[in-house]
Amino acid sequence: MKHYLLSIYQPDGPPPPPEVLDPIMRDVSEVIREMKAAGALVFGGGLYPASTATVLTFKDGKMLTTDGPYIEGKEHLGGFDIIQAPDLDAALEWGRKLARAITLPIEVRPFQHNGA
Repeated sequence: MKHYLLSIYQPDGPPPPPEVLDPIMRDVSEVIREMKAAGALVFGGGLYPASTATVLTFKDGKMLTTDGPYIEGKEHLGGFDIIQAPDLDAALEWGRKLARAITLPIEVRPFQHNGA
């Protein structure tokens, strides 16, 4: 089985109100349960806002530490799932299910090497 990263991109700012977010989170939880039952989910989780990031850059023999996201933008990585699937088509199907549930863009990307 190959491993794939399902990246969840979300807009910056406060989360939607509970009446919008609660049904989405229920749907996402159902997809995650389905992934687990199928043996596809390896690991996953949500991230704190991009404003909590610390960026480390090594340049000219020195380490530079800066606050905030590396890339300035209106959307950032909000969470991810690492799955295993027999091929890209199967990974894309999991990505489609997650995108329908979470209503946000999902990037599906294969890992170069499949090992521990």
